[in-house]
Amino acid sequence: MDNLSLQVDEIEALSSIYENEFYVVDETSRVYKISVCDTTNFKIDLQVVLPPTYPSNTAPKYELHAPWLKSHNRSTLQDKLDKVYQENVGQSVLFMWVEAIREFVQEKLDSVAAVQDAHERLSPKMIEEDETVIREPAPAIKHGEPLTDRRSTFQAHLACVTTPQQVAAVRQELLQNRKISNATHNIMAYRIFNGANSSYHQDCDDDGETAAGGRMLHLLEILDVKDVVVIVSRWYGGILLGPDRFKHINNVTRNILVQEGFIDEQAKKSGRKHK
Repeated sequence: MDNLSLQVDEIEALSSIYENEFYVVDETSRVYKISVCDTTNFKIDLQVVLPPTYPSNTAPKYELHAPWLKSHNRSTLQDKLDKVYQENVGQSVLFMWVEAIREFVQEKLDSVAAVQDAHERLSPKMIEEDETVIREPAPAIKHGEPLTDRRSTFQAHLACVTTPQQVAAVRQELLQNRKISNATHNIMAYRIFNGANSSYHQDCDDDGETAAGGRMLHLLEILDVKDVVVIVSRWYGGILLGPDRFKHINNVTRNILVQEGFIDEQAKKSGRKHK
């Protein structure tokens, strides 16, 4: 069978299997969407474009739409889908992709259930005696001056942290603010120094603004700052800024580091560390 016939057969099968979870986005351009695990917290939309040379020689182009799917989990899932394709080159893989996503989400659901179960097993006395088992309070959060360009606004938020749990608490505290939670992106980077082995625990999150978190983390590394988390909120104004958006994200990050004494003005201009 030729590629078009194989695609038609595959789409008919998927439509039959997934019924209301299957959507035709653009039949002419061969664009389709499948909603996987449509639950309140763990829904993933897989949108695919079928090129003319699929499945014989080319993989489908795909996008994963899921607000909860952050950078590390997204990369893990993408690696899983890429592996499925590499192991089945020349075959129809959409059903295998959907089931791989379903398996991935089920693992997340099982993990959440295990945490909830452990929480329920803790007695009120244990919780009272060791509140850090459940959560750490958020340290004081500082806010930088907003920067606006072509109706998009950028604002940095900073806190001193010494544990990843404090990083999570800072993010959670910020998202209690309706304006911040409604930002188009809340991009994060943090570095924590471990004195026991003279190493750094660090990570970042793009929150949908591809590569922005990595650029922020690189800036923190260049400036050699430690025990800090910076979150930059961006409210999109409807006009594309291109590469300027990355410049603004890094600028408000630098500014709040200066504001809170992590770097001085000379280091800000030269990119050198302050302490």
